[in-house]
Amino acid sequence: QVQLVESGGGSVQPGGSLTLSCAASGSIARVNIMGWYRQAPGKGRELVAAISNVGTTNYADSVKGRFTISRDNARNTVYLQMNSLNAEETAVYICNADQFGVTSWNSWGQGTQVTVSS
Repeated sequence: QVQLVESGGGSVQPGGSLTLSCAASGSIARVNIMGWYRQAPGKGRELVAAISNVGTTNYADSVKGRFTISRDNARNTVYLQMNSLNAEETAVYICNADQFGVTSWNSWGQGTQVTVSS
């Protein structure tokens, strides 16, 4: 499995944009699913976006049309481009790698704080 380190979090005004990066310690080319989750204060962890090793994407309904997930296997990095952010999306954003199969494993990053406020 791989270690994941997020970067790119910070403060942004409502309506603004932010791009998060998740750098993996090893190859992600064969990792089935790379995803971004978020957890707001007092809320459970929710899936924001995910991308498979063949490029299939899945988004939470609340972010469709505004967020874009991508993976650069050559750089072992996954990105989350977030546009038109609102205050309700203030949360810790966490990168995840999910490998299926008999030797399945699941890795999580430390998380990066995103704060949307005026």
